Amino acid sequence: MSIAENVAQVRERIAAAARRANRRPEEITLMAVSKMVEPARIREGYAAGLRNFGENRVQEFADKAERVKALAGCEWHLIGHLQSNKASKAAELFQAVDSIDSVRLAEKLNVGAARLGLKLPILLEINIGGEAAKNGLAPDSEELTRILRIAPTLQALQVRGLMAIPPFTDNPEGARPYFRKMRQVRDAIADRKFPSVTMETLSIGMSHDFEIAIEEGSTCVRVGTAIFGERPRP
Repeated sequence: MSIAENVAQVRERIAAAARRANRRPEEITLMAVSKMVEPARIREGYAAGLRNFGENRVQEFADKAERVKALAGCEWHLIGHLQSNKASKAAELFQAVDSIDSVRLAEKLNVGAARLGLKLPILLEINIGGEAAKNGLAPDSEELTRILRIAPTLQALQVRGLMAIPPFTDNPEGARPYFRKMRQVRDAIADRKFPSVTMETLSIGMSHDFEIAIEEGSTCVRVGTAIFGERPRP
């Protein structure tokens, strides 16, 4: 199948999952994960209507940004782990950073964004499965609370929600408890009404399990393989 056909199929699956959950498909943003995808194929996705793209590495996107900058109306999100020494470069390249996992990183990104006169949207990454090999904040950690409390001082950033990758299971249903927990964490934070914090975005669900995520409240699904196919490992 072509990329355009894949995009159409994914959108149909999003709409069906939304209907099952008594939601409107328009509530869910489709983010195409374009890591390890060459610009020509990204342009195919753009021609098929994609406008939100997620990249995993600052340097990889820096190398191809010049070749995709003509794609008007795109939002480029950093969804992979951000090293603090690359925070300023990330602020230059991306319209949002969806993987903030420490106060120190938030402060570094704030400095970089402030130098550019930006108000950069960010998501806080939650390690919802407590996996040692994954980045992210524990949902009940003091570090998470600290970021939420200092949000008003991060004047070049806007905390807009949460992102997570649950533990992988062969059966997508295995992700459901983690997605449900993420929705509960998001709702609990929203109820506390931290100044300068909104919880409008819940970025959960990927190619393997995005339909389950939508049923559990996702507002953004990050889909790579189902659109671009398998990619070589870096």
